[in-house]
Amino acid sequence: MSDAAQPTAAEVRAAAEAVKTALDRHLAAVERRSGEDDPAVYEAFNELAAAAETYDELLYDRYDEVTPFEIPGADDSLPPYRGPDEPNALSVLIRRDYAVVEPQRLLAQAHRIEAADDDAGSGTEASGTVHGALGLLFGEFEPDEIASRHKEFGLEEGDSTLWVTAADEPAEPGEWLEAPFEHADAQRVVCRFDVSAVFDEEIDDDADDVVDDLDTELDEDEDLEPLDAER
Repeated sequence: MSDAAQPTAAEVRAAAEAVKTALDRHLAAVERRSGEDDPAVYEAFNELAAAAETYDELLYDRYDEVTPFEIPGADDSLPPYRGPDEPNALSVLIRRDYAVVEPQRLLAQAHRIEAADDDAGSGTEASGTVHGALGLLFGEFEPDEIASRHKEFGLEEGDSTLWVTAADEPAEPGEWLEAPFEHADAQRVVCRFDVSAVFDEEIDDDADDVVDDLDTELDEDEDLEPLDAER
């Protein structure tokens, strides 16, 4: 980077002050939190992450130095909230992925649903195919019940995400049904919750690293006495 493009010392100092301000706001939001998923804490976290990232970049460009800390998830966080301060409406966007791991269990459950609904007299047997069984299953049970009983239905959970987005006014009836997720605005997300096996793998990897380090230390320690050593 050329000298002309480098940030000034004043810009680096201003970025440092912005981190201090964001840190104070984050602490204040945590102290005032109304619950585990308080959106004010989430917003303050994102602001602190953005301020810290800016400071880190300017510090490196100006002085070739970096900060000694890293805010987890900062690279993947949502953009700053730009929705209404007092939303008059909200949308809850949910996606849950499943794998069909036991088709016979799924078909059996669908057959029970179909058998109990014989009074309808449809004359069809949708439970004979996987896609027909899925239609029966999701037509009979609420998504939350399927999520809690997925193993009974021969399903295995994959990733899932839930976004709560703010709106100025409720949508008109039928307005978004053709493309329900097409116009989701990340800057109007009040809060978001993700579930993925990736997070569990990261925890397991960290635990494995600790065990490996401990094993190495034990192997290298030659002064350990056997348990039956004479005292």
